Parts: sequence; C-alpha cells; structure tokens
Amino acid sequence: MASSDPSHPDHALRKLVLISAQLGALIAINKAGYLAATALHLPLPGNLVGMLFLFALLRSGLIPQAWIEETSSILTRHLAFFFIPITVGLMSYSRLLVDSGVAVIGTLLSSAAIGICASGFLAQALVHRREDRRGQEARLMLQKEDR
Repeated sequence: MASSDPSHPDHALRKLVLISAQLGALIAINKAGYLAATALHLPLPGNLVGMLFLFALLRSGLIPQAWIEETSSILTRHLAFFFIPITVGLMSYSRLLVDSGVAVIGTLLSSAAIGICASGFLAQALVHRREDRRGQEARLMLQKEDR
C-alpha cells in the first residue's frame, strides 16, 4: 500500500524503471527506423521511418499508448531543449544567414503557413466527414423506426 504513495521510495524507483523501459522502447523503434532506411535505401531519414514505425505500432494496437505515455509526456514537456543543438549549429552559418536571411525567413514562413493551412483544411474535412456519417446514421435510424 505504501508503494502507491508518490513520496514513497519504491514509487520513485518504479517510475524510474518505467520511464527507462519506455525510453528504451522508443530508442529501439528509432534505431529500427535507421536500420530499415539504410537497408532498404529509402530516400527518407531513419528517424522519420522510426516515427512511421511508431505510428503504425500505435495505430495497429500492437503497442498501446499507455506503454509510452509517461516518457512521451516528459519528452514533449522538455521539447525546447532539443532545439538548442540546432540553434548552436545555425550560429556557424551566420554568414549565410546574413547573405540569404530574407530568402531563408521567407521560405520558413511560407512553408509554415502552407503546413498550418493544410492541417486546418484536413481537420475541417475530417470533422465534416464525421458529421456526415453521423447524419447518415441518424437518417437510417429514423427510417428503421418508421417501418
């Protein structure tokens, strides 16, 4: 009973083991993506293939969301830390940014706008599709009741 108390040492140890196991699983899926991309000579980066593997595993139900939820939450909460190396790396390209900064910023803003608009249109289409299905189901139910 005491181990279910968050302040109990056993609870902290269990949580650490759980997070370590989940992180290990995520790293293994990522490595599998790198291996698949290399072995199959895919024109995609290995980490993207790993994310597609993770998506497929979650969508198919082979890996329940609860199995990676704790670690995913931690990684998402601290996502900003993952951008520090990218920012430091950009500093070595300062001359390029000075020379082509307007073009780079324009490209980034336009691609972000396209992505946001595409996501919005897709979300709206999915909502309308769901509403249409519910409307069809309601009409069928009314037709069955009229008979």
